[in-house]
Amino acid sequence: MPAPDPAPDPVPVPDAVDPLLAQERAHLGASRSALRAMREDAESLDIRDVTANWVNAAVLESQIEERVKSLADLAHTPLFFGRLDYLHRVGGAAPESDSADRDAGDGDGKDEGDRFYIGRRHVHDAHGDPMVIDWRAPASQPFYGASKQNPQDVALRRRFGYTAGDLTAYEDEHLSDPAEAVRSSKLLQAEIERPRVGPMRDIVATIQPEQDEIVRSDLGGTVCVQGGPGTGKTAVGLHRIAYLLYAHRERLARTGTLVVGPNASFLHYIEQVLPALGELQVKQATVDSLVAGAVEVRGTDAAPAAVIKGDARMAEVLRRAVRSHVTLPAEPVVVVRGSRRWRVPVYELEEIVQQLLARDMRYGAAREALPQRIAHAVLVRMEEAGEAPDDRVQNAVARDAAVKAVVKAVWPPVDPSKLVLRLLSDPEFLAAHADGLLSADEQKTILWTKPARGVKSAKWSPADAVLIDEASDLVARTHSLGHVVLDEAQDLSPMQYRAVGRRCSTGSATVLGDLAQGTTPWATDSWPEALRHLGKGDAVIEELTAGFRVPREVIAYASRLLPVISPGLAEVASVRESPGSLSVREVPGAGPESGSGHLDTAVIAACVESLAHEGSTGLIAADARIPHLAEALTAAGLPYLSPGEETTATARLTLVPASLAKGLEYDYVVLDEPAAVVDGEPDERTGLRRLYVALTRAVSGLIILHSAPLPKALGA
Repeated sequence: MPAPDPAPDPVPVPDAVDPLLAQERAHLGASRSALRAMREDAESLDIRDVTANWVNAAVLESQIEERVKSLADLAHTPLFFGRLDYLHRVGGAAPESDSADRDAGDGDGKDEGDRFYIGRRHVHDAHGDPMVIDWRAPASQPFYGASKQNPQDVALRRRFGYTAGDLTAYEDEHLSDPAEAVRSSKLLQAEIERPRVGPMRDIVATIQPEQDEIVRSDLGGTVCVQGGPGTGKTAVGLHRIAYLLYAHRERLARTGTLVVGPNASFLHYIEQVLPALGELQVKQATVDSLVAGAVEVRGTDAAPAAVIKGDARMAEVLRRAVRSHVTLPAEPVVVVRGSRRWRVPVYELEEIVQQLLARDMRYGAAREALPQRIAHAVLVRMEEAGEAPDDRVQNAVARDAAVKAVVKAVWPPVDPSKLVLRLLSDPEFLAAHADGLLSADEQKTILWTKPARGVKSAKWSPADAVLIDEASDLVARTHSLGHVVLDEAQDLSPMQYRAVGRRCSTGSATVLGDLAQGTTPWATDSWPEALRHLGKGDAVIEELTAGFRVPREVIAYASRLLPVISPGLAEVASVRESPGSLSVREVPGAGPESGSGHLDTAVIAACVESLAHEGSTGLIAADARIPHLAEALTAAGLPYLSPGEETTATARLTLVPASLAKGLEYDYVVLDEPAAVVDGEPDERTGLRRLYVALTRAVSGLIILHSAPLPKALGA
């Protein structure tokens, strides 16, 4: 397919020269006024006479407060970014209401179809007529999907350009006009390349058709998105949850939504995206925080132990250990009711216990059912004797001391933390339940060398907390949410997938990741396998291969690593060609004999060079080099931030450990000593994957500085 013709540059012009620009600015001003009126209406609501009690009043006040927050007008966030003029009226949707403005729109007076301004949220005027249509509404979908080949009844698609919140330019496509050639959008390209300052922003104005298809996929199914660096998979996941909240608000308000990210820095980076789209109720967590609470995590595991603890076989080990607490009854139970004694023999008690075991219920639920089953057996005998007991009698029998004693002996309570403590401390207990699952060497690897005295004194690791979470679910079912977005999913262990999957067992998920960026020893190499552990084996797997963030030269250089780190994975095809965006510089005289002084000097100079450009700069280095580079930056008088901290006018440089670079992006990146990044990991493959991540964080330019030889996989 031939490349589209470049569109003429959308040059801002004075209002007097272009009355259409003045008209669009007027609509923007009127829309802001309408939004302000909507907010004032919400703030003025008086609920004193419409609530029956203080509980209802508190709930309603909270809802109104959230409504007021969602109506905030962010000065530097445009209310609308596009416009659609349809050839005909759109069924079921109200048109933009100002007919005089409609007739003036294109100067021909013949526009009889609907017109919609597309924005981040809905705005209506005093009469309830829409002035801005939410980007998630069905009438907005053609803004993303319509084309010259399939105009979807769109006569005109107009994109708007903004500078500091002011509307300064526009660009038109007449999709239904066969005489107009296909052209690429300069405004779209400029928005994609706009400097990255502050936290992650939404991509609602630049969503591509293949991304929009994923965003609008149905709530009922789970979607897995494999996407290389710069393909927008994280943004797609966040916009998908925003879309689902729009399309299924009542249902998800009841069941809840959650975004799971790799670390706190990443969550801080993305936390403003959903509020900018008007969604304030989505919770965020890491996997570690998701399973926290039962114990305090104070320890770490060596990689071999962490890999085994994260293996799916541990789920069966735990299941066996939990069920081992059940013992068959050895004596009959005798219940005294008044002058009568009712006896349930041992064989019948055994049948009840075996039936409950066969149902494979949660341990705690079965334990609660056991006294009722025994009580039912007693009631059968009462009825056979001519009595007519009711439910109250059955409940009373279930609470009888004799029945309680049987339940305590046969089906005792299980504390998940104590269970895992015993598994990791008692070789015989572990061997009994890992038989045929874990080898003797594997069992020895996960056993603590110095067993803890108790739950509180144990130095639990993150992998241990996941085991406790699994055991807790075996005892009592974990609450399930309506939808979960799981980002950087390739780094999770099978047991971590299970932990997340429990949180959406009755809901759906959006799974985001890149197999080439797996940087944990337990990282998955197969999405079908990962989805099976998540409990979503029927998920649809989509692949994004068009890159919009990383320049073509940079991604091509980083992709040299793919044959080694992820054979067979498709290379990202960047749509952005940026000559000069990649610079690989060897620093002479910086070897082991002379120390790192020359390299430090070169790194500082490269940071200064990058900061001369507009936007953010990230200095990425091996974790072990971070303290040294921090001292060098301080000595050079260069202020710097930590990952997740927002850039300011005086601090646009972030010092980033390679282990925390995943998911972040900067306009310019200085990468310090690639070999050190690789050497900082337990094996070469993981190290090269870590390097792949570091190489692909730049939006506009990447400077690589090295004194040691570059990894052979880079072909340099």
